[in-house]
Amino acid sequence: MRKVDLVHKKLFNLERTLAVPLFERTAFGWEVLPLLKDFIRETGPKLGKDYEQIVENVWVGKGCLIDPRSALIGPAIIGHDCELRPGCYIRENVLAGNNCVLGNSTEIKNSILFDGVQAAHFNYIGDSVVGYMVHLGAGAILSNLKYTKTEIVLHPEEGPVQTGLKKFGALLGDFVDVGCQTVLNPGTIVGRNTVVYPMVNVRGLIPQDKIVKGAVEWDQLR
Repeated sequence: MRKVDLVHKKLFNLERTLAVPLFERTAFGWEVLPLLKDFIRETGPKLGKDYEQIVENVWVGKGCLIDPRSALIGPAIIGHDCELRPGCYIRENVLAGNNCVLGNSTEIKNSILFDGVQAAHFNYIGDSVVGYMVHLGAGAILSNLKYTKTEIVLHPEEGPVQTGLKKFGALLGDFVDVGCQTVLNPGTIVGRNTVVYPMVNVRGLIPQDKIVKGAVEWDQLR
């Protein structure tokens, strides 16, 4: 992928999120992540009667089904007609759009989810932007921290791009579908409409309209 393929308009339909002002102030998805906490705190009180503040700094839209066994820690905004299933853990700085399904034992922190995201079973979404109608299969993980705990650097065709972040999960373009038990390594970017097979170890920049099947690798037994 080229650097120009990483800009917001190449990955996301910005009509499908409340976070439009953040995207208008930035060029790339990782740049919105440090701004998210303050944006939610400023936006929540202005949302009006269609949203209810259910606990401190947590605003929820109309028509949501929130299981009492879920946990919501603010600041967070949950859109209209969302379903939060048992064990769902909203762990600060989360902006979820309308019609999202956030499921059993799914943890989300410091992330933007566009409308229609489904992360229904045992998922982790950390420091990520997840586009319109993205589906994460059971156990799919958006890992956000390298084991070296060093800055995450991207590698488009033009050369390395420093994000300035030690914690950065993934940018998933609209309509991406990630299979069960797949792990996306820190700094992974996946273009629109791409499908990732189950149980694949994904890293780097994946163009739109692809199928990621993975590869079997082995070393000689010694």
